[in-house]
Amino acid sequence: MAYPAFRPDRINHGFGPLVSHVLDARLRLAGHIRHTPLVPCPALSAQAGHTVALKLDLLQETGSFKLRGATNRILTLPPQRRARGVVTASTGNHGRAVAHAAARLGLRAVVCLSALVPANKVEAVRALGAEVRIVGRSQDDATVEAQRLVREEGMAWIAPFDDPAVIAGQGTLGLEVVEDLPEVTTVLVPLSGGGLAAGVALAVKTVRPKARVIGVSMERGAAMHASLLAGRPVDVEECPTLADSLGGGIGLANRHTFDLCRDLLDDVMLLTETEIAAGMRHLHHCHGLTAEGAAAVGPAALLAGKVRLDGPAVCLVTGGNVDRETFRRVIAAADAETAAATALHEVA
Repeated sequence: MAYPAFRPDRINHGFGPLVSHVLDARLRLAGHIRHTPLVPCPALSAQAGHTVALKLDLLQETGSFKLRGATNRILTLPPQRRARGVVTASTGNHGRAVAHAAARLGLRAVVCLSALVPANKVEAVRALGAEVRIVGRSQDDATVEAQRLVREEGMAWIAPFDDPAVIAGQGTLGLEVVEDLPEVTTVLVPLSGGGLAAGVALAVKTVRPKARVIGVSMERGAAMHASLLAGRPVDVEECPTLADSLGGGIGLANRHTFDLCRDLLDDVMLLTETEIAAGMRHLHHCHGLTAEGAAAVGPAALLAGKVRLDGPAVCLVTGGNVDRETFRRVIAAADAETAAATALHEVA
């Protein structure tokens, strides 16, 4: 599909303040997050005909890039706001990041999750000391409960993606990419609510204006993709998928990530469940990585031949918090199609 061409004027003018937020976030997060490694992928490089590297943000302490944005947002809260506690709605990884950051600062945390969030992610949030509330069958349902706590108890809302401080925190990942591979020409970013894609695009395109940033999502319920096609935020049914971390809506009242993704992403690719399973298996067999489906979509897009490269590329491998039985089924299956079908039976 075609999206509006990248507009550098939005970096220089309309989005300039957000770029400064990314730089501020880098300083603020020192000592709170890891500068994760960028490693070569010989197999994908040989297939693509250009250098392909993997940015391993699944090595963050909570197993996901989400630690960047959640921690940055909480650290921007004034002390009196922090004292009332923090609340969020999540598909799992953001909730875990909020719980971790709150625990480090001695804050109360409530994480609202839908019934579609895998059990391993629910338990991981609880293990960090947060109060978990299971609400409805979508992230939107969980958000309703979280917003009630904001209104009635004065808790601070830590948005999963549509917040400048969260976007800025995720953007620090993009800064690391261009520092570690200055000649990068393409960055493949898992795309859900758009916080990661927006932050990374801001950082990468500020330094490398001609670099492409491509969002990658699943065919089953890709809300940002549907919204970009419609030209406005739209509701999309949340469906079981191997890329469960990419589920959920972007919010009909979206204030930041829709505009950023519309203006800064060069393209969006959608993957079948079979292709996502192939990406997970590739990361395991070639790199020994236990990556969740959402984290494997960049390599999966290259394996499927859906992205052509014209120079060095980076795939963001963003999370490793995958349900063990789902992962076992994906890896044990004789082919990717069987892997996807059997694993989806577990998450449905």
